[in-house]
Amino acid sequence: MILLHVAAFALYAAAAWALWPGSGATSVPRRVLPPAALAAHALAAATGVVTPEGLDLSLFHALSLVGGLTVLVAWATGALASLPGVGAVVLPVAAVATLVPVAFGSAHRFPYAGAPWATAHIAVALLAYAFFIVAAAQALVMTGLESRLHRGLAEGTATPPLLTLERALFRLIAAGFVLLSLALASGVLFSEELFGRAFQFTHKNVFAVASWVVFGLLVVGRWRYGWRGRKALRWILTGTLLLILAYLGTKFVVEIVLGR
Repeated sequence: MILLHVAAFALYAAAAWALWPGSGATSVPRRVLPPAALAAHALAAATGVVTPEGLDLSLFHALSLVGGLTVLVAWATGALASLPGVGAVVLPVAAVATLVPVAFGSAHRFPYAGAPWATAHIAVALLAYAFFIVAAAQALVMTGLESRLHRGLAEGTATPPLLTLERALFRLIAAGFVLLSLALASGVLFSEELFGRAFQFTHKNVFAVASWVVFGLLVVGRWRYGWRGRKALRWILTGTLLLILAYLGTKFVVEIVLGR
């Protein structure tokens, strides 16, 4: 199992190098390395998360899953190909994330692993996080590109027009908002069926709802007022930070700080 994690780390690192501007890598490793890293990461995650006692969704396995899903979204949506700078952000993070469960293993069984709806709820929520993290990375890279263009600095690599990238960015946000809405709705309406208890306004749920409100306002602001650039970036980063605090931040406090 450890070898799978190491292999995923090495492939992510190689993919990050291949996509780095000025690396000199040909199109073949740029196309092949990201899916190869994802395949190795999927196998490594499966051996650690899926156990005979149930799903292990400890903080460190959750970090690994989010890292892998983030690369999957970036690769599947074409963000890695259109903006190599996104790869420079998400690939090294995923490389580290795939080693974290090996270095800091701590079991935390998901008690409702046998319930398909509960597992689907978690999967949709994690996928929503991945969409928003990719959107945040893309927004940061686009802000840098826009700043360079305003200063009259030419880019070393060809990139699509900013308006094209902007449309792709808000498609990511729209998809993430739909997934987050589904995750929140299922958690509120079917909490007892999913987790055996009524919905409560815990710190996790408060942060998640706050993130949903922020992204909802961003979607409306984009549609109604044409928000873009740095204004949109601030909303994207705020919503993403709240979402990270909702799940990973809460798990850190519960599992690491409180030791539960």
